[in-house]
Amino acid sequence: MKRKTLNRVLAVLVLATIFLGACTKEKSEVRLAPTLATTQFLNVTSNAATVVGLVIAAGDGFTEKGICYNTATAPTIANNKVVYSGAGTSAAFNVTLTGLAYATSYFARAYATGADGTIYGEEVTFITEPVIPTVTTTIVTDIKGTSATSGGNVTVTGGADVTERGVCFSTNLNPTYDDTKTSDGIGTGVFVSKLANLKGLTKYHVRAYAKNKAGTAYGADLTFTTLVSIRNWNIPGDYVAASYPGSTLKDWDPANSPMVKSLEAVPNNIEGYVYMSKAINEWKFASQPNWDGPNYGDGGAGKLDANGGNFKSPAGYYKINVNAAVEPMTYTAVATSWGVIGDASPNAWNDETALTYDPTSGTWKGGMHLTAGAFKFRANHSWDFNYGSDLANGILTAGGGNIPTTLVGDYMLTLDLSHPNAYTFSANTWGLIGSATADGWNSDQNLTWDAANKVLKITANLVVGEIKFRANDKWDLALGGTVGALTTSGGNIAITVAGNYTITLDLSKANYTCIIKKN
Repeated sequence: MKRKTLNRVLAVLVLATIFLGACTKEKSEVRLAPTLATTQFLNVTSNAATVVGLVIAAGDGFTEKGICYNTATAPTIANNKVVYSGAGTSAAFNVTLTGLAYATSYFARAYATGADGTIYGEEVTFITEPVIPTVTTTIVTDIKGTSATSGGNVTVTGGADVTERGVCFSTNLNPTYDDTKTSDGIGTGVFVSKLANLKGLTKYHVRAYAKNKAGTAYGADLTFTTLVSIRNWNIPGDYVAASYPGSTLKDWDPANSPMVKSLEAVPNNIEGYVYMSKAINEWKFASQPNWDGPNYGDGGAGKLDANGGNFKSPAGYYKINVNAAVEPMTYTAVATSWGVIGDASPNAWNDETALTYDPTSGTWKGGMHLTAGAFKFRANHSWDFNYGSDLANGILTAGGGNIPTTLVGDYMLTLDLSHPNAYTFSANTWGLIGSATADGWNSDQNLTWDAANKVLKITANLVVGEIKFRANDKWDLALGGTVGALTTSGGNIAITVAGNYTITLDLSKANYTCIIKKN
């Protein structure tokens, strides 16, 4: 719009000039008084602007013309000026002012100097644009396995409000606003930033940032390396070989002994379950899979001591916890015995129905009739030790949600606490299905729990054909193959003679087996 207006003014002035020129040819003694206009400003940035002037009447002519400017009103050539250096015959002229201060109000006027002195056009005013802020990065402190503290200091706004500030961090050099970041307020001054969800033993880059309407400014790139985020400790001792039969674990060998560990979120909270089968078991903590140390023994009163003697514990399935955040570090080792509790279980919420520990598979197992409702796993008749599953997906969490039963029937349950901080369970009903059964491959013939022999059992009439074992009336989990070594990939089992059979399915050991006996 401004440019269209200027073009219209120029057109009028050209016509006026032609008219006046025609007049001076007849009356050469007529001269207009020198007249100047300042028409507009263009292309304003943080440090420059273009101002347009217009010679309306040159009088006897000018020796110099240009734009003068100042931060105060009514600027003159005694303040700041830029001389126009273009074609002298042009009525309109523009001059670019440079070296201006950001976010500052300026006043500008066209000027022209002739024999009779200097004249000025009308005044225009404009404000230069802001620049990005100035911010510094604070040295990183309080470095842990998954967290650290940094921050920054916004010292200059850049001429516009600082609308956001914080730190951005990444494993790459010079992280930006598009990487992971914190948001720690607005305006100038010192701010503190808490960095979370980091990975252990990892080198990070961090930079403070500050935003205003001009853009995003960054402080210097600083680096730091997180500490150990997961502690993997072994529990060597004289109990290992006897307690873990059939495994590669060995006595007093840190690299081949049970393990306890922490999570990234809580790197100083170490836990795990260890089975000790001897009447008296001697053991220690090894912080590495060797004896290079530090290794910890009994410091008395629940404390760890790098020079302490062996711990001595009676037989039991121990929940071991270490608090590595204190000095001296402390520990607990509590013998536990696990079972199932809940309104779906035989004892409802009154007490747990016991499971049995199987050293070969390292799991707690048992069968029981579950009704409609829910259950959890609990130890020692105390809610201090209980696991549930918030998603009922086989993954357990301490104090997690109740696990609903999907079918009413006799269940085989398995509780696996042998993998520190990765505890799981399974709860399955089992049935017999196949062309040899009464309903063929259409539906399951349910197995029931034989508490005395700790097996699932069915007595049924079979015809010549094939059978398999199936869980939960679905094909998600099925067992077949040979009777002495059932597997999930095993084939159908042949029934070659028709008759009445008693069939048992033994899932209590690591190797699943069955017995098919014709009555």
